[in-house]
Amino acid sequence: MITWLDDNSDVLLPMLSAASVVLLVLTIVLLVLWLRSRHLRREQAFDREDAERDRVDLELALAEQTARLRIIRELHEVAIHSVSVIISQAEGARYAGEQDPTAALRSVAGIADGARSTLADLRRVMTVVREGEADGAPQPRLKSARELFKMMREAGLVLTYEETGERFDLVPGAELAVFRILQESLSNSLKHGGEGTEVKISFAWTEEGLRLLIDDDGERARQRRAGLNPNQISRERVYDVDENLSALTEEVSGAGITEMRERAALFGGVFTAYSVPGVGFSVAAAFPALRFHNGVHGVNLDA
Repeated sequence: MITWLDDNSDVLLPMLSAASVVLLVLTIVLLVLWLRSRHLRREQAFDREDAERDRVDLELALAEQTARLRIIRELHEVAIHSVSVIISQAEGARYAGEQDPTAALRSVAGIADGARSTLADLRRVMTVVREGEADGAPQPRLKSARELFKMMREAGLVLTYEETGERFDLVPGAELAVFRILQESLSNSLKHGGEGTEVKISFAWTEEGLRLLIDDDGERARQRRAGLNPNQISRERVYDVDENLSALTEEVSGAGITEMRERAALFGGVFTAYSVPGVGFSVAAAFPALRFHNGVHGVNLDA
């Protein structure tokens, strides 16, 4: 038996060596997998902790916003009642003035006091609203547009951006409205135009206003992806006056379009959206008095 092992030692040693190598490799693989699994479990635990913290923060923010809305509603009801009283006093003063001018003067003094009180309540409402805008969940600002452009470029859009005029600071609500219009427009360009769609973004600042324009070539992008030549198609396809007029006057609808139009209207803006035959889609929002807009009118209250 011993002689047989001696005779076959040249065969057994390599076999034992190969088995050792395989065992070592398996051990290393299992160790790596175990370490990776441990790392993933740790990351998941951290993610759960972060999610829990975010949940608590959101619940607190929601509670704060709910409280603010309740305050706004109560102040609003008080203001409505005060305005009703002022109207009644004004009606009474008109009738009293016909009989006794001094009574009318006394009524006017009461009306002025009521109006001052109502104005104070309305100012409190605006203060609570502004606090809600500032203290609520972090909202994107126009300075976040670079991140938005980067994300859209990574998704497949080809963006060009130009800005004219002197930029001025906007109230948070107005800045958020402009950002959301820009964000929704680019999302629509990506959704309907697809990868490779070229989008031109223009910001034109005036002394008191802003005009935002987003043009895309979504239709031409679809032709390029299909292996066609958009320039050749444009030369061969001639659009008549009726088609161009229909595109310009067509009432574009949709949840995103409605939301953008309402956001623009909140700050005295005019929103338009229309398709360009053979090219793509355009969105424009013009805010003529955005610099001093306070949600009610565009008058400079500091002047």
